[in-house]
Amino acid sequence: MIQPVLERLHRIVQERSRQNAQTSTKIESMTKIAFDLTADKEKRETAMNNLLVLARENAGSSMMINSPIVQQIRKLLKVEKNRELYITGVRIIGELCKHDVDKTRAVMKDVGIPWFLEILDSTCPNQVNAAQYCIQQILNIFSGMDNKPDTKPDKELCTKHKKDIDMILTCLVYSINNRVISGLARDAIIELLIRNIHYTTLSWAEQLVDAGGVGRLMECASELEEYKYESAMNITPSTRTIAAVCLSRVYDNMYYDAAREKFMEKIQDFIKDKLLSPEIESKVRVTVAITALLRGPLDVGNAIIGKEGIIEMILVMANSEDVLQEKVVCECLIAAARKADEAKAIISQGVHILKQLYKSKEDAIRVRALVGLWKLGSSGGTMPPSSPSLKGLSYLTLDAEVKEKVVEDKAALQSLIELAKTGDQSCLFGVVTTLVNLCNAYEKQEVIPEMVELAKFAKQHIPEEHELDDPDFISKRILILGKEGVTTALVALSKTESPNSQELIARVFNALCSEQELRGTVVQQGGSKALIPLALKGTDKGKRHAAQALSRIAITMNPEVAFPGQRSLEVIRPMVSLLHPDCSGLENFEALMGLCNIAQMNETARQRILKEGGLAKIEHYMFEDHQYLCRAATQCLTNMTMSPDVVQIHEGENDKMKYLAALAMDDDPDTAMAAAGAIAILTGASKKCCAKLFDSKNWMEAMHVMLANPTASMQYRGVCVVRNIIEQSKELAEKLMETDVMEILMALTKLPPDEHKQIIQVAEDALKLAEQWGVIKKPGELDD
Repeated sequence: MIQPVLERLHRIVQERSRQNAQTSTKIESMTKIAFDLTADKEKRETAMNNLLVLARENAGSSMMINSPIVQQIRKLLKVEKNRELYITGVRIIGELCKHDVDKTRAVMKDVGIPWFLEILDSTCPNQVNAAQYCIQQILNIFSGMDNKPDTKPDKELCTKHKKDIDMILTCLVYSINNRVISGLARDAIIELLIRNIHYTTLSWAEQLVDAGGVGRLMECASELEEYKYESAMNITPSTRTIAAVCLSRVYDNMYYDAAREKFMEKIQDFIKDKLLSPEIESKVRVTVAITALLRGPLDVGNAIIGKEGIIEMILVMANSEDVLQEKVVCECLIAAARKADEAKAIISQGVHILKQLYKSKEDAIRVRALVGLWKLGSSGGTMPPSSPSLKGLSYLTLDAEVKEKVVEDKAALQSLIELAKTGDQSCLFGVVTTLVNLCNAYEKQEVIPEMVELAKFAKQHIPEEHELDDPDFISKRILILGKEGVTTALVALSKTESPNSQELIARVFNALCSEQELRGTVVQQGGSKALIPLALKGTDKGKRHAAQALSRIAITMNPEVAFPGQRSLEVIRPMVSLLHPDCSGLENFEALMGLCNIAQMNETARQRILKEGGLAKIEHYMFEDHQYLCRAATQCLTNMTMSPDVVQIHEGENDKMKYLAALAMDDDPDTAMAAAGAIAILTGASKKCCAKLFDSKNWMEAMHVMLANPTASMQYRGVCVVRNIIEQSKELAEKLMETDVMEILMALTKLPPDEHKQIIQVAEDALKLAEQWGVIKKPGELDD
């Protein structure tokens, strides 16, 4: 009993030893090429990418940690000029930090947190993203979190590694207002804090306040691109918005009075310090900071703007005839009007100020003043603040005639798309809302005919769709947007953390993918990559739209091209989620078609579908009365039967083979073809499946339908099934040959050879196999 076990263990140990030796050799050879500055550029990039793949594996990362590769990468990055190699090197470090605490500590010992912050300081978005990922991975390892939405930390791990977590987050806080780092790096640092300080994650908001984080965030929130001097901070158009979000996140975690008071004190200290300065710049910065508070922790912003002297200061600035001051005042009042019922203190004076500013000679000021008056007049609009002109455009594009004018004006459309490409978070909502309106990608209320008749009887007004919102016009607008490059704009905007904005982006993506000719463009411009995170997190409606867009891409494009590498597996969960009764029939159908194409790729894809519970959902739709759903589900199952696990499921105690036999006789030729294909695959792979086919009362009828079918491809599947059964078992062959199947096979061998070569070949093979079993004999042998 022991010896067989030892033999198996020995084989396993030998195999692992061989694999480790291969991995070690790969690492050594790849390292030599990657770190050789004189080597060919393409070879170095390939070698570095191979090291990245090895770093993702547990065995590979262990060997790399034990080698001097981390120090080598650190040295290389000091002199490396190839940006792709540089970023891949950073990503390797991030992957080495991903597996366990010991490996992470080893990396931290070799490079240290300052090194990550140094790498983060770049104007290259990919480099900043790679460094940001590294820091988040380190925090995840120390806390037990991961990058999935709604992840929760492990309290024991957090307590055990508290010093490490505190050190990293403190370094990030002190770097917020670092004068020399890039604007992208500053945004990334604040985003890391937003991600980790909430009470559902690392619960670090109070420590941030104690570490002076509020004042540092206020400095970022009050920074202006117009003021450039030696010690000015580098910021992006999104910095103030991101800082406002972070301040809001911190304030949300001040869940008792003493904590809120401390937060308010820090804000007041910052405002007081600026107001003590006699310079106009300080007054402008205070107003910009208040705008950020009104966009973030609204209660705090209202409290500050209601303080004695603040409104008076804003009034003086509004009458200064300085364009910058007037612009800042407008944006502050627009932000205050976000919830007018909570900002009653400034409504009366705010309206007066905005009316004055509307008389300005500057168009930029007049537009902002007009939007402010509109928002104050609406008394509590819920739209978040964004670029005023965009906000006005998003409102106007609810009108079908305006939609047509916008898409006809190529210059205006390109300006909108170019602005969106910047990824500026402050204009995000206005841009995306405008695009949703242009595509008519919003929810449409179901119209019940009986209710319409009732409304007519009651002489009530029935809203009618504008003729320019007919499907033909919508399709034309979508095609224009797609060809003008709106996908690149959506990709840039998709990095937002706002679930509502993510939903709007997913709606536009789905509208683009509804046009078959645009799907290739969407993939080419990075849309498929951006859609995956949108399909995995956000609002339920947003995830559905993103998943449907992915399904549409998978239907018309080769999944291996549309979703290269690991991405082809990541799209499976969103598609499977569409196989739900709450989803529309179209969503069900497109998901089944997309999964059908992915299932034919490889066994890894089929295993992922099984893991996500896709098989049971696919089989559910095989029982649907709707012809298209039943057909798509059957076709999908046919590709799934190439998996040994699915074959094993069909071998079990169930009626799956019976139902496939019934579907092979379906009135819909495509459904019957798919079912026949599934039977052919299953009978070729399993003797049990061959035997189970005879459990059906109508197995003979199913054979006749397949073999005597006028469609050649159906006949081919039928003769394959017969050959498989004969090949698997003599008993089954005898049972089959007791019927008229032999005569049908003989007849099939007499078909015209030019058109039916494959059918004739398989039919002859089946007869030869039956002859070898002794089930049938040649006429001469029978006489003997």
